[in-house]
Amino acid sequence: MKPVKDQLNVNVDLTQTTSLNAPDGTPIVFAQGTVLRKVSKFLTGAAQDQVMPIPVLYDVKTGKILGDMLPNEIKDEYKDIIL
Repeated sequence: MKPVKDQLNVNVDLTQTTSLNAPDGTPIVFAQGTVLRKVSKFLTGAAQDQVMPIPVLYDVKTGKILGDMLPNEIKDEYKDIIL
C-alpha cells in the first residue's frame, strides 16, 4: 500500500495530521494483513472457485481491522472485528 503522499502526489505536512487512537486513547500500531474471500466459479466463469485477497490494516494489539480498509459491501460481516 502506498502512503497517501504517493497516492495523491501531494506534499503532506505530517505535523498537520492526527494519530489514529484506540478507544483508551493510546496510538494504534497497525500491521498489514489480508482478508480472503471465496469467489464462486459460476461468477468468474473459471473451472474452480477462486480466492480474492483484500489488503487490510489491523491493530496488532487487538487484531481488529481498520474499517476504512474494507469495502462497504462486506463491512457488516466483519462488524465484530472492526475498529
